[in-house]
Amino acid sequence: MRRYVFLLLLAILLVPSRSWALAGDWQRDAEAAVRLISGVDGVGQEKNIPLGLEIEMAPEWHTYWRSPGMAGLPPQIDWQSNASDGNGSQNFRSARLYYPAPKRYTAYGLETIGYRGHVILPITVDLEKPGQALDIDASLSILVCSSTCLPKTFEVKLKVPEGAATESAESKLIQEFRNQLPTDADTAGIVVKNIVNNGDSLRINVASRDEMKVPDIFVENDDNISFTAPTIDLSADHRSASFTIKPADLLPQGKELAGMNLTLTLVNEAHALEQKVLVPTKTLPVLSSPQQVPLYLALIFAVIGGLILNFMPCVLPVLSLKIFSAIGHGGGEMVMVQRSFLMTAAGIFFSFLLLAGVTISLRSLGVALGWGVQFQQPLFLMTLVFLLTLFAANLWGLYEIGLPRWLADGLGNATYHPKLAGDFATGAFATLLATPCSAPFLGTAVGFALASGPFQILLIFAALGLGMIIPYLLVAFFPRLATALPKPGAWMNYARFMLGAALALTALWLIWVMAAQITAFYAVFVGLCMTGAVLVMTLNKTKVRKLYIKLGVLVFALAATGFTFAGPMIPKAAPEVDRLWLPFDLNALAADRQEGKTVFVDVTADWCLTCKANQKFVLSQDDLKERLFHSDVVAMQANWTNPDPVIAGFLHKYGRYGIPFNIVFGPGAEQGIALPEILTHDVVMEALDRASKTAGN
Repeated sequence: MRRYVFLLLLAILLVPSRSWALAGDWQRDAEAAVRLISGVDGVGQEKNIPLGLEIEMAPEWHTYWRSPGMAGLPPQIDWQSNASDGNGSQNFRSARLYYPAPKRYTAYGLETIGYRGHVILPITVDLEKPGQALDIDASLSILVCSSTCLPKTFEVKLKVPEGAATESAESKLIQEFRNQLPTDADTAGIVVKNIVNNGDSLRINVASRDEMKVPDIFVENDDNISFTAPTIDLSADHRSASFTIKPADLLPQGKELAGMNLTLTLVNEAHALEQKVLVPTKTLPVLSSPQQVPLYLALIFAVIGGLILNFMPCVLPVLSLKIFSAIGHGGGEMVMVQRSFLMTAAGIFFSFLLLAGVTISLRSLGVALGWGVQFQQPLFLMTLVFLLTLFAANLWGLYEIGLPRWLADGLGNATYHPKLAGDFATGAFATLLATPCSAPFLGTAVGFALASGPFQILLIFAALGLGMIIPYLLVAFFPRLATALPKPGAWMNYARFMLGAALALTALWLIWVMAAQITAFYAVFVGLCMTGAVLVMTLNKTKVRKLYIKLGVLVFALAATGFTFAGPMIPKAAPEVDRLWLPFDLNALAADRQEGKTVFVDVTADWCLTCKANQKFVLSQDDLKERLFHSDVVAMQANWTNPDPVIAGFLHKYGRYGIPFNIVFGPGAEQGIALPEILTHDVVMEALDRASKTAGN
């Protein structure tokens, strides 16, 4: 019996084992072990065979990627090292060694790239004679490093027999590392959106289908120039990132980054993208000049745009005052209704003529102009905050706005009404708050005016004023629209309080805008001053209150004067760009347009409520966000909260002097598709589709 058991065990041992046949023997030393494995049981009739170079390293030791970084050597295999003694690899034509996504290691201040622990480098071997066995007899040279570096040489052997090329037990292991090979953008789910050449560094902007947790980027080039580890700026949702890299050493004499061919390998956990790119130059784009519309059409646009301004979010806080005024005329005299609304219309029209005069004067001095640019000036915002505070205090019954004596005398004592001054001021104030808003048709009209002479500027601004006062003239000519309303009652006290609160919130919004211009400390200081002024107005003693109000006005005037002179010394806040967007860059825009990429440019500002509405209700829709931020579209945002000559010049080149301004470039729209001021989902999608199409598609 024992004899039979012994013979059975011997037979089992003599039967060729799958692991022996499809995996070479481990070649080991203290730091590393290597062997070859096969992904198939036999060669079958295949022309090429999948193999793998399996490497196991001791803890803290690593070997190198195909581009090792600032130091190191990649693994090298001599497939015919033993051919001279009659051995060498048999039925072997050629082989390709592949490198899975690597990791970065830092040692002694050097950035190196490679692998630790266990790794398999996939191999594809081409056979000389399909159907015949493959016999590998090769020499592997490998460098492994820890605190020291040790070059090693191992003899690796493997035989893949004749027979069916079914998957081996090792095939899944090889495939696991094949899945880590860098692939194209569609497979990896990663897109290189653009490259910005800053001269001494590069900013590579990417988007990912999946969340990026610990991304990295590796740079290869034909000039063997090493790059430092990137500085990475991730977006809030971790699906967009900017990598800033620079050469590790000074470039050779006469060499520059522009025009350099790079191979980028971007790694995001198990996914990796490999893409060849050309570094763009720093040449600025040549933008097309705007086409002017005829004067009569610009005037029509101005009237329509002025009318629409009444319903823009910027004007709503002040428009609510006029609505309240109309309610107050319920059951009243029609003459007073007419005078009230005519006075508001006069305030609006006068303010537009004043704006025209200021514009013409500044143009003559060579000052660059734009619609709403006064909101870029903290002093102007501080003045608006002051006026809004006064209007709110007036609605809360803390004081009355008196009509100037010269205007009261002109109206005559018998016809004077204390609210007429407030009506005129309401019109003027509505005009001031309207200027950061860009309504449909308004951009074209203002662009025409600011690109023309003084006479055209005066006509266009007068037409804007005429359009904006149409609703007020309508009520003035048909006063029954107001007198037919129910008589006011005690409920109006609550309405006055709510409207005053709306104006106070508008003042807070302006303080928030100031914080984006001159840092939060100074903006909060202005807010505290206004709050203190309102508290002073609540004093019961009328004489004391009037005294404090006058003192408050004097203090404000002195503060404004000091602000004017000290403004340049107050630290400015850097304009912020939403992290999903790429910062506006003319160089990057030029490069992207040259490469035929689709680029969406959004010019916005913190004081532009129409811009905020576009971003909140249109550009934030899920499918548009996916298209803009997580595809091959390059989405740039220019923040014009503070004066910026580059952004202003970009607007002027396209005949725009106000915001919002959105334009799409692409292969199908080389000169750009300018979008309307108020965006819709379909308009943006259609523009992106048109711009993305190449000629003939």
